[in-house]
Amino acid sequence: MLEIIAIRHGITEWNQLKRIQGHTDIPLSDEGITILQQYRVPENWLQLAWFSSPLIRAQHTAELLKLDCRIAPGLIEMHWGDWEGKTLTELRNQDAQAFADTEAKGLDMLPPQGESPRMVQERMTAWANTIAAQKDTQTTIGIVAHKGVIRAVLAAACDWDMMGKPPVKLDYKAAHRFGFEPDGNNWRLLEANIRLLPE
Repeated sequence: MLEIIAIRHGITEWNQLKRIQGHTDIPLSDEGITILQQYRVPENWLQLAWFSSPLIRAQHTAELLKLDCRIAPGLIEMHWGDWEGKTLTELRNQDAQAFADTEAKGLDMLPPQGESPRMVQERMTAWANTIAAQKDTQTTIGIVAHKGVIRAVLAAACDWDMMGKPPVKLDYKAAHRFGFEPDGNNWRLLEANIRLLPE
């Protein structure tokens, strides 16, 4: 089994404004940088192989946490298509019924010109298989990714259809450990909400 420690990038101005980011390459905000500088990453994690989304907010997070990351395009955030740059309130005001119908599809919610959470699961599974197949891969690796990516993996691990509340409430300022078994493409949640900020 491949063990994957997942950390979400720090906050950006768009996070603070509640704007959907997706593939839009928004940098960390000053507040995001300040919070990340308080993180305490376990010493033994620093020796792991780390992979980062290509987006600047993830790469800068890895740099601030002193994680030696390789860029992995497969870790990029879910593509929100035409919804990127908008808030949920704006989308609901624009066409409440169409938005509600799309949102109600859970794993198969597909923003116009975008990507569904199920598609994110499929690319994450393909990426994990590629990593697991490499001869020099450690049994534990780390990723710096995005909320949409981590939620999609959580859904796969917990057999959650993304309808209603998630089975586990994730703290996105914490780390989470997942297990991936290439035989059967099975994801497991090993540990949620590993504290990174001091008490």
